[in-house]
Amino acid sequence: MSGRVSHFEIPADDVKRAQAFYAEAFGWNVVPMPEMGYTTVGTTPSDEQGRPTEVGGINGGMMQRQEPITGPVITIDVEDIDAALAKVTAQGGATVVGKQAAGDMGFTAYFTDSEGNTLGLWQSAT
Repeated sequence: MSGRVSHFEIPADDVKRAQAFYAEAFGWNVVPMPEMGYTTVGTTPSDEQGRPTEVGGINGGMMQRQEPITGPVITIDVEDIDAALAKVTAQGGATVVGKQAAGDMGFTAYFTDSEGNTLGLWQSAT
């Protein structure tokens, strides 16, 4: 569904420390993906594709903190990242990181809104 919040990301200075923190504090399932420099974070029961099975459930990710992603990011599901970025720009936002492949799963991008907040976009490959 386009426009739905579908994911979150937490940047960390010490990813292993953050993995342990969230696993112990909240029982989150953290799965490192060293080949991508990323950690998937499961907060709710999920299917084989990693999609939450509970209505309203959101899973996320964790990565090394670095510019331009220095704070938590809310990610919005869109059908077409290029079209979404054009709308963002038309409404006073700006592209921070343009469309990039996320393995064979889909595409990501980052933008700032009219208030200077950095958010993410997700477009599924299928």
